[in-house]
Amino acid sequence: MQTDWREKLVNRFLKYVSIYTTSEAFVEQFPSTDRQWDLARYIENELKEIGLEDVSLDENGYVFGYVPSTVDKEVPTIGFIAHMDTSPDYSGENVQPIIWENYDGGDLQLNEEMILSPKEFPEMLRYKGQTLITTDGTTLLGADDKAGLAEIVTAAEYLIAHPEIKHGRIAVGFTPDEEVGRGADFFNVENFGAEWAYTMDGSEVGELEYENFNAASGIVTIKGKSVHPGYAKDKMINAASIACEFAAALPSDEVPELTDDREGFFHLADIQGDVSEAKMVYIIRDHDMDQYEARKALFVQIAEDIQSRFDHPVITAEVTDQYFNMIEKVQEKFASVEIAEQALKDCGITPNIKPIRGGTDGARLSFMGLPCPNIFAGGHNFHGPYEYVPVESMEKAVEVIVRIAELTAEK
Repeated sequence: MQTDWREKLVNRFLKYVSIYTTSEAFVEQFPSTDRQWDLARYIENELKEIGLEDVSLDENGYVFGYVPSTVDKEVPTIGFIAHMDTSPDYSGENVQPIIWENYDGGDLQLNEEMILSPKEFPEMLRYKGQTLITTDGTTLLGADDKAGLAEIVTAAEYLIAHPEIKHGRIAVGFTPDEEVGRGADFFNVENFGAEWAYTMDGSEVGELEYENFNAASGIVTIKGKSVHPGYAKDKMINAASIACEFAAALPSDEVPELTDDREGFFHLADIQGDVSEAKMVYIIRDHDMDQYEARKALFVQIAEDIQSRFDHPVITAEVTDQYFNMIEKVQEKFASVEIAEQALKDCGITPNIKPIRGGTDGARLSFMGLPCPNIFAGGHNFHGPYEYVPVESMEKAVEVIVRIAELTAEK
């Protein structure tokens, strides 16, 4: 990519991360935070200035736009999607990026107290000699997924500036609230008009993913009975102790920190409680549907077994499906994967095809009629102050988007 396009890509990314867009879980309003509208309106205007067709910002905060076709034959409309919000796991307000040119492979001093070190994150050494963008250690960076945003918009601008590149109509879409699991809630697949799409929401260069977890949330609610501990025999029901009992009844080795690849888990994401009441929030994950159903059943059965000791309601466990493994739907338009894999190779990248240990908007969109594999955006260490992205990785992502557009027209 020429120097001027590299500068556009970097400046665009720096602008996006400067806009505060953290989403918020368990909020009824959509988008969950008003601040996400600031970036949505900015991107809407930017797409119009670049020259995309039919640019829109709808009442739910979704931004759509279209790169016009440059061929006179029928070519499938394909799409590229990224999310505008950043994770509520860590502050995304007043992001102050640091640019490290010609990274020498050593420690990066983010601030007086924090060091980003290859001793802790050895994958950093892959980027020796490249330009890294990090945080200043006080916020997350927002490469998840503002790197994806910058890559898609830059690729769209590049295609419009180079009409000699032959491609069909390209749809681009930018969503709110992905980080809180609601990014596809009001996505209008019919209006988007693509036969398939790609979320630019993966991590390191080469990632191509079309399998993800089946996912559920599990909420355990416990009602105890508080009695003076000196006179509690046969009277007290300690909700906090029952919460510990429930947690101990789940398989101790089936947790995120002890599993990998396609292994599923139960993850205790939040717990609050005392003697009188307690609440536990879990996420339940598995790639295999049968094992996923078994996990949900076990979760509920443990609560029922505990409840059987009491003659009045004490503990309940509610399980809610969140999204499912996209492979079932992607296989119906498997050309989307084949073209992406070829594009990676054509750009000099070795494809790294693996299951996602998580989910993207694409998982739900696939079941809404828009098959949607996931492609790398380049960042590392998401959702925290050690997040970083190599500029060269973002450049490669732009090249891949352009090549996918070309290959779709060719094939």
